[in-house]
Amino acid sequence: MGTTIRPAVGRFEDFYEVVGVKKPGGLGCWCMSYRDSRVSGPDRPAFMEELCRAEPGPGVIAFVDDTPAGWCSVAPRSSYRRLMNSRTIPFLDDQDPWSVVCFVVRPGFRKRGLMHDLLAGAVAHAAEHGASVLEGYPMELQDGNRVDVISGYVGTTELFEAHGFHVAGPTTAHSGHRPRWIMRRELTAPQMSAD
Repeated sequence: MGTTIRPAVGRFEDFYEVVGVKKPGGLGCWCMSYRDSRVSGPDRPAFMEELCRAEPGPGVIAFVDDTPAGWCSVAPRSSYRRLMNSRTIPFLDDQDPWSVVCFVVRPGFRKRGLMHDLLAGAVAHAAEHGASVLEGYPMELQDGNRVDVISGYVGTTELFEAHGFHVAGPTTAHSGHRPRWIMRRELTAPQMSAD
C-alpha cells in the first residue's frame, strides 16, 4: 500500500474523514483543544474548514492508497491559544517555533507506522513554510510500556527522536500519567533554485 502525506489546505473533507465526529449530535475535539477550546462544539467544524482554506493550513493528512488515514496537527505555536497560555508547557526562548500537538490514525490503519510518516510530513511541511524550529510535546514511555490510543495522541519521545528531535526541556504536563517533554528540531529552509 502506498502512503502519501499532503497538507490539509483544500482538503477539509479528508480532514473530516480522519478527525470529524460522524455521530449525529456528537461533539468531539475536532483538533481544537490546543487551538482554541473556547470555540463551541457545533462551531468547530466551520472553524477548521476555514483553516483548511488558506496556507499554511492546520496540519497534514496521511493517505493510504488515496484514502485519508491519519492526521497530524502542525502549525506555528502562536496559532495555538492553549500553548500560548500554557502553565505546563513553557516557552524555551523568544523564537516562534512551529508545534506538533497531536496525531490521529483511523482504526483499520493503525500499526503501519503512519505516525512516523505523519511526523516526517509535518517536518517537511513546516520547513516548506519557513519554520526554523519545530517542537513537539510527546510523552515518555517508561519501562517499554505500551501506550493507549487516547493518551498516545501526543506521540512518544522515541517517535520524535527517530525523526531528529532532541529533548530541549521539561514540562509539568502529563499524558496517560506519563511525563511529557519539549522536543525540538532545528530546520533549514529548502534551497530555492537559481534558475
